[in-house]
Amino acid sequence: MFDLSVIIAARNEEFLQQTIDNVIANKQGKTEIIVILDGYWPEQGIPMHPDITVIHYEESIGQRAAVNKGAKLSQAKYIMKLDAHCALDRGFDIKLMADCEYDWTVIPRMYNLHAFDWQCGKCGNRTYQGPEPTECSECNNTKQFEKVIVWKHKTNPTSEFYRFDKDLKFAYWRDFKSRPEAQGDIADTMSSLGACFFMHRERFWDIDGLDEKHGSWGQFGTEMGCKSWLSGGRQVTNKKTWFAHMFRTGKGFGFPYKMSGKQVGRARKYSKKLWLENSWPKAKHDLKWLIDKFAPVPEWEDYKFSTSKKLTKGLVYYTDNQCEERIASTVRKQILKSCNGYQLVSVSQYPISFGENIVFPESRSVLTMFKQILRGLEEINTDIVFLVEHDVLYHPSHFEFTPPEKDKYYYNVNTWKLNAKDGQALHYYTQQVSGLCAYRELLLEHYRKRIDRVEKEGFTRKIGFEPGNHPYPRGIDKVGFEDWRSEYPNVDIRHGKNLSGVRFDKKQFRREPTEWQLADEIPFWGKTKGRFDDFLRSLN
Repeated sequence: MFDLSVIIAARNEEFLQQTIDNVIANKQGKTEIIVILDGYWPEQGIPMHPDITVIHYEESIGQRAAVNKGAKLSQAKYIMKLDAHCALDRGFDIKLMADCEYDWTVIPRMYNLHAFDWQCGKCGNRTYQGPEPTECSECNNTKQFEKVIVWKHKTNPTSEFYRFDKDLKFAYWRDFKSRPEAQGDIADTMSSLGACFFMHRERFWDIDGLDEKHGSWGQFGTEMGCKSWLSGGRQVTNKKTWFAHMFRTGKGFGFPYKMSGKQVGRARKYSKKLWLENSWPKAKHDLKWLIDKFAPVPEWEDYKFSTSKKLTKGLVYYTDNQCEERIASTVRKQILKSCNGYQLVSVSQYPISFGENIVFPESRSVLTMFKQILRGLEEINTDIVFLVEHDVLYHPSHFEFTPPEKDKYYYNVNTWKLNAKDGQALHYYTQQVSGLCAYRELLLEHYRKRIDRVEKEGFTRKIGFEPGNHPYPRGIDKVGFEDWRSEYPNVDIRHGKNLSGVRFDKKQFRREPTEWQLADEIPFWGKTKGRFDDFLRSLN
């Protein structure tokens, strides 16, 4: 229905309605507005309009998360992130859509927005926007000041080019305007302010949307600039159109999100890890490439770049809390002994003390499991991720594996089943999610698609649980898989409350399983038959 979604994340925004009205007045194409009210509701409400969708969160989720929610709701070809205190050029939408390749991030030329004046109630003198005056400069009146809306853009100064310094802090780059590569209506820009950007919606998710690990706010421009360029794409200024941004100027006229110096520092620290340490898995270039492309860049002339990158590994543990505690606690202890200190994110339906715990209180279902996995993948920040479950004993050799390729799923098929009733051990060839390891970015993309499909069509065995082993289009994507075997096996405990069934008889299978082996003991782990309780106690 729409070609463009303008996404406005708002938190205690005084001028949200003026911004919405301005977008409606100046759009000329099939453009909608998606407003995310992040933890508040405007006193006057938002008038109904067929081109406006409003999402309200009772508690604030943060600006980055709000923009991501808006982009997920959009079905348009393009999206545009816009601050809630901006004005736009007439026909901005059709002008931006006319010049946007798939892998571009486009920044309109930026002006300052003259949003309002303070008018003296005694003499009528006006004071430019900012904190409310304490005294009129003309008549010395100390009260009765009225806020008068102006809402006009100022063509001086004009901002077209931006960069960041060696601390990855945003900076205007006015001198760049005179360089040959800055000429023309469409020109490269190293970074941007972050108040407004335009791009293909699918491209936004190709580069992982906005990374919420930065926190709510801070480093927007650096993040989008680095992602746009280092992914192999391009970021440009479109001088054919513009947006005007209202800048806050002091106490009583500040940022609507609470933002401490510590929060800003954390955002910048995380940003440095991504870009200075070349830790973003989707990067086709490193940061040195970007600096060299725009060289000379002020403050970067003598910077010494790191030349190596060590792959990081982590675990996403997901549980429906249905496994009896004596088993689950033993599994958790074994994971901690085996995982080599890797980052561990747990996603549970009830709080547990295990790694970085996220409570996900939806009722038990296949879809909930997929959502828990995705939530853990979004939280963890390692290159490689092992998916681990609450009823599988993992051997340390499992976590020694490193996937050779970024675009493939890898399954450890050295797994034994263990019947909790009688201690019977069984091995047969199978791939299962609890043995899956892959690059985080590949898993993120897969589970986003998987959840979207299951929400639309429901879950069937045709889709399956395991990424990669169901051919597309029956499966989720066209990504392949490979098997591998750890030096020693993992132990999958079958306790009666598993999401998948307990099968220890060949007759329970539609096709005869391969590598079928019933045993009284498991390599490395020892004897289990007839002594399951003793076996568990021996691991504690």
